[in-house]
Amino acid sequence: MPVPDSDLLETRPQLTDGLIAPADQIFDRAAVEDEIAASAPDDADAAAVRKATVAALSKAQAAGRKVIEERFLADPHASREAVQSYAWLTDGLVQTVFRVATQRLHKVSNPTSSERMSVLAVGGYGRFEMAPYSDVDLLFLTPYKITAWAESVIESMLYMLWDLHLKVGHASRTIKDCLRLGKDDFTIRTALLEIRYIDGDEPLAQELASHLFEDLFEGTAPEFIEAKLEERSERHIKQGGQRYMVEPNVKEGKGGLRDLQTLIWVAKYLHRVVRARELMDVGMFTEEEMKTFREANNFLWGVRCHMHLLTGRAADQLTFDLQVEVAERMGYSDRGGRRAVEHFMQDYFRHATQVGELTRIFLTGLENEHLKKEPMLVGLFKRRKKVKPGFKVENGRLTFEDEEAFLSDKLNLLRIFEEGLRTGVLIHPEAMLVIAANLDLIDDDMRENREASRIFLDLLLKHGNPERALRRMNELGVLAAFVPEFEPIVAMMQFNMYHSFTVDEHTIQCISALAEIERGERTEDLPISSQVLKAGVNRKVLYVALFCHDIGKGREEDHSILGARIARRIATRLGLTKSEVETVEWLVRYHLLMSDVAQKRDLSDPRTIKGFAKAVSNKKRLDLLLVLTVCDIRGVGPGTWNNWKAALLRDLYRQTAKALEEGIEALSPAVRSDHAKKALRAQLTDWDRKDVRVETGRHYDTYWQGLGTPEHVVFAGLLKGLDADEIRIGLTQDNDRDATRAAFVLADHPGIFSRLAGALALVGANVVDARTYTTKDGYATAVFWIQDHDGHPFEDIKLKRLEDMIHKTLSGEVIARDAMKSRDKLKKRERAFKVPTSITFDNDASDIYTLIEVDTRDRPGLLYDLTRTLADNHIYIASAVIATYGEQVVDTFYVKDMFGLKFFSDGKMKSLEKKLREAIVQGAERADR
Repeated sequence: MPVPDSDLLETRPQLTDGLIAPADQIFDRAAVEDEIAASAPDDADAAAVRKATVAALSKAQAAGRKVIEERFLADPHASREAVQSYAWLTDGLVQTVFRVATQRLHKVSNPTSSERMSVLAVGGYGRFEMAPYSDVDLLFLTPYKITAWAESVIESMLYMLWDLHLKVGHASRTIKDCLRLGKDDFTIRTALLEIRYIDGDEPLAQELASHLFEDLFEGTAPEFIEAKLEERSERHIKQGGQRYMVEPNVKEGKGGLRDLQTLIWVAKYLHRVVRARELMDVGMFTEEEMKTFREANNFLWGVRCHMHLLTGRAADQLTFDLQVEVAERMGYSDRGGRRAVEHFMQDYFRHATQVGELTRIFLTGLENEHLKKEPMLVGLFKRRKKVKPGFKVENGRLTFEDEEAFLSDKLNLLRIFEEGLRTGVLIHPEAMLVIAANLDLIDDDMRENREASRIFLDLLLKHGNPERALRRMNELGVLAAFVPEFEPIVAMMQFNMYHSFTVDEHTIQCISALAEIERGERTEDLPISSQVLKAGVNRKVLYVALFCHDIGKGREEDHSILGARIARRIATRLGLTKSEVETVEWLVRYHLLMSDVAQKRDLSDPRTIKGFAKAVSNKKRLDLLLVLTVCDIRGVGPGTWNNWKAALLRDLYRQTAKALEEGIEALSPAVRSDHAKKALRAQLTDWDRKDVRVETGRHYDTYWQGLGTPEHVVFAGLLKGLDADEIRIGLTQDNDRDATRAAFVLADHPGIFSRLAGALALVGANVVDARTYTTKDGYATAVFWIQDHDGHPFEDIKLKRLEDMIHKTLSGEVIARDAMKSRDKLKKRERAFKVPTSITFDNDASDIYTLIEVDTRDRPGLLYDLTRTLADNHIYIASAVIATYGEQVVDTFYVKDMFGLKFFSDGKMKSLEKKLREAIVQGAERADR
């Protein structure tokens, strides 16, 4: 039943009910008016009145804010009361300013009918919801064209409000203006939905409210709903398109406050409701849905208020540094092997998911009800598969023919998702409501049911786009109900800069990546993975392993080991054979192995390939692990996959496949050296034969097996005719690896690797891989692969500056140690991450080198600090492999001592570890200043 016009604008007494403290403690109007009168008596001039008003209101504003903040910190979940209290305080400020402007600064003794004005709140302020630093959106309403008096009042009000440091959005309009502008602009029309009377001529405000519903809103619901749906879609795309982006926008992001506000806008448009609590009264929500709405609204507003208070400004992006502080303010603590911030963010994403379900189901239902139906001719030409018995397509959405019959067979709760994939039809919102309300039908009997398992596996394997069904099943709770082991990772955030999604969304993204390859959409980007899948693998094993690969996350035990045990249970329940179950378990247990070896080890070392080949044991597992690894990396987030990782994985795959098929002898140093020399000779056809013999004879086997032909060609050119005291630099683009290749030749001397690393750090280069070798005639040949801060090769126009800075550093003109002090600062949002440092020594991974692996917090200048420490301790660095995972980095150094031997002494290892840790700590302290 429509709300009478007189109730559309709430009265002040109604608003005081839900404040966080007594109203007069937040804003005492009588005390403020007395203070203004005392400071500026009746005979005071305008400037004195304005000054007295701003002074009194500034003091009242500060006192009111303090009261609200103190009460809110004491009860950090009382967000509804907090946002209403900030709105109440703002009302007091605006009312006082209005009354001073109209009664003292621009008083009219006998006002005419045109000298009337109503001050209205619009937008969030109109809803009586404000975060501490929200904008103050005002509408100055006049009956006719604005008069000189009204202009003066508005100008005086704005200056006083600006002096109070309020961010005011304002418009001056007549009722006709509002109707005319609202007709053409949906943003203005939406703002007008939320007008609330503050002060001035109240009948004028009521007249506007009546005209809005009678002359603007009435009969235009379809176009308004369509506009809101389109606006919502565009907003989500702009915010990243996913509900699970790890630094979400609390206001505008998917599942954020704006989505909830959209529901209120539509409810006001259709039913003339005033407050959110009336959504249930008009039949929009069930009692359970209303409870979900209130809890999500309260949680999100709480988060937003804490963000504003922490930053002292209007902040809506929940950045990593704020996540830690908001979690602490809201009472979260470390438990179960996970940080407080991770528990907080899991709650955040669960609320965001529920918001998404409420808004999507509700708005889609309204779309079906109010928008134009699909034209018959268009529908005839759309060739859709016929739905199976028991289902039907209604308004272009898949639903059931009879609810009772649908629920009589609980397997239908899975069948409807497969039917949606098979036919390409989206599921009807009413069907989704029924599914969500009957999740208790998915019990142990159904989970053990062979037909249920078949349907679930067919969802993954048969229709080419399983991610669409999995995401909808996840959001409705079906996925966690059918696979209870999946429930703990739903909305689970991994608090790092590497993963862009929650664990459940990452899993779905990985499965989407696999489906893309299978559909033939990545043949150019991923030629080997595409070939592997085309040649044939056990798809059932691959999809189930990918579904389970991170299912053990969030516990104290290693997620790969725990996940493997869980995967065995799930795969067995789904009906896989004993052999398939074992392969799934192995893939989950070792799903990080190929990525770790490719990114953290020197692939030119035969021992690396030998160890990896032994671990995978056969070509079938190698093929499966390659595809799973590719999909896992691609599912991490935008920009994580690149040509560098692709090149490393291709190299590891090809060498391992060769070792498995021909034996490890096929990769022996002598064989590889001969192949490399032959390849170089083929490139140097214009060289004198004597020069070619010199070049092929001046390097040791490690040089030939450690670098590719492109690098051998570059070094051959740099070394040719080199003087003893000359330094030559070759900067070239390695497009296959998405990096710039920086090659150096110069007389060898201790610490050269560290000096080169320092020079590169000074020009902002991120080193992703490095090798250094010494020729038989005493020259150092060092090559670094570097990228800019965005993970791309340096632009050609920047290479000259790069080369100049390197020359200055190597010549001693610039001292890297001093210059780095001001350049390795961490950004504020990155300081929330704490990565424990781990340093390990490994004498088994290489025949001739000791591996020192340093796993720690990444920062500019870290590689230089580590290599300088090694150089100061007379350690020769043969190569460095750098693997970066967001804020975490793993630097692996292949080293020898000053006598060319491995490190076997525990004492030497402990001493060196201590010095490396000291360098890391000192550098971190410098970066935090």
